[in-house]
Amino acid sequence: MARALAFVFLAAIAAPAFGQAVVTSAAPDAVAVSIYRAPDRASDSAMNLGWLEGYALVTEKRTVEIPQGRATIRFEGVAAGLFPESAIVTGLPSGVREKNLDADLLSPRSLYARMFGRPIILRRMAAGAGSVREERAIIRSGPDGAAIVQTATGFEVANCGGLRDEILYADVPKDLSPRPTLSIETESSSAHRVTLSLSYLAWGFDWQTNYVMQMSPDGKTANLSAWVTLASSDATSFVNADTAVIAGKVNRNDAPRSTPPSGGELVLRCDLASLPPAPPPPPPAPAAYAEMMDSSEIVVTAQRVERVMAAPVTVQQEGLGDLKLYRVPVPVTVAANSQKQVALAMRDGVKVDTFYRVEMWRDEVQSLRQILRSRNRREDGLGLPLPGGPVAVFEPASMSNALLLIGEGGLADRAVGEDVEIELASGPQVNAVSRAVTDKGPNDVVELAFSNARAMSARIEVRIATTPGETVRASGGAKFARKDGRWIGTLVVPPSSERRLRYRIVKTD
Repeated sequence: MARALAFVFLAAIAAPAFGQAVVTSAAPDAVAVSIYRAPDRASDSAMNLGWLEGYALVTEKRTVEIPQGRATIRFEGVAAGLFPESAIVTGLPSGVREKNLDADLLSPRSLYARMFGRPIILRRMAAGAGSVREERAIIRSGPDGAAIVQTATGFEVANCGGLRDEILYADVPKDLSPRPTLSIETESSSAHRVTLSLSYLAWGFDWQTNYVMQMSPDGKTANLSAWVTLASSDATSFVNADTAVIAGKVNRNDAPRSTPPSGGELVLRCDLASLPPAPPPPPPAPAAYAEMMDSSEIVVTAQRVERVMAAPVTVQQEGLGDLKLYRVPVPVTVAANSQKQVALAMRDGVKVDTFYRVEMWRDEVQSLRQILRSRNRREDGLGLPLPGGPVAVFEPASMSNALLLIGEGGLADRAVGEDVEIELASGPQVNAVSRAVTDKGPNDVVELAFSNARAMSARIEVRIATTPGETVRASGGAKFARKDGRWIGTLVVPPSSERRLRYRIVKTD
């Protein structure tokens, strides 16, 4: 079984070297956070909330008393994922001599790991007896598994055998800090009170756009809501920060990153058996779908959509070279290990072309998808840059006013004027089955059977891939034209009906 050990700290972090002045800035006066999307994540895919690979540019203003002579200035509360090589400090009287990042935080896990092979004190309490005794011991195991310690009587496992143990540490390793801290060394000819600007890049952030589409009953228009979702896995919170997100791909090569911190917890087992592999983490919970309509927020539950509160502020778009910057107009808190959602835009009456796409390889059905297509133009109801992200599509139920989720897809980055295409998985109401008809000549004739159980017609685009030197000839008046390396034809299946299409693949060489 797993048990938690109690830990007691008996000493503080060691004092600086004699003659070296230390100045500590506990927190910034003001902070700005600009979040960049993960470079290797496709723009139409969702963030991996368990492993955020984007980064942020953090800019802080701090007021510091600089003493005369050589001094160490400690900036506490910086991001734990700070890239030390990216840190820039301006406003110092005579520049920076050296930079150091103390990002290994003081926690039960890190303290136990750093004390491997070093003496500690075991405070031992017999269960039910109330007696307490202390003895010296040496840690002989890492922070995973059992707590193996060596005492005067030999090796044993702490917190086992009916005893409740506490570990007392006589000191704290100097490279463990209670808060992520960047320290610099400087030298000044006189004392100054200065306002410094500290800028740096930090990993462990990401953002995406979440889209919600509410289809009209006839399927020809939709109301579109877009929300900016930003996330942080960093241990530091940035309170009342001027916040922005950056859309577009920045060419940046990252240095190798370490495994993200586990949170500092320490759970030690009371047995020496081999530990089974840890189960895979559960998939991240999908972001709550929300829609802004008539200055209200719409929250989607399992069966219905309800208006619950006024809509939040909307981000403001700005240009940034070839990129797009979306700025939150009011200060917000980018909290540690959290997500935040801010409205991006809302468009009513967006023109949408709804159809189904069947991908064929000669006579085999490869996939059947529902497609929503529009054009990013003002006359079609859009006309704004669309950062990529997941899309949830809702449709009114035929027998009630409730909205039902009919599919989820992704939208890649789309500039003004580009076509917008969202691909959804097809439901069971529209289906396609193929078979080869072998008695119609030397070449097989392929028959496609379509069924449509919906209450509205289903337009189907058939895309047939063939080898070079082959053409597709369809019967029944259907026509195919070659485009994008495939033979493409369309047909309409009426409501609650079936329709069949036959075609032959003929060599033209």
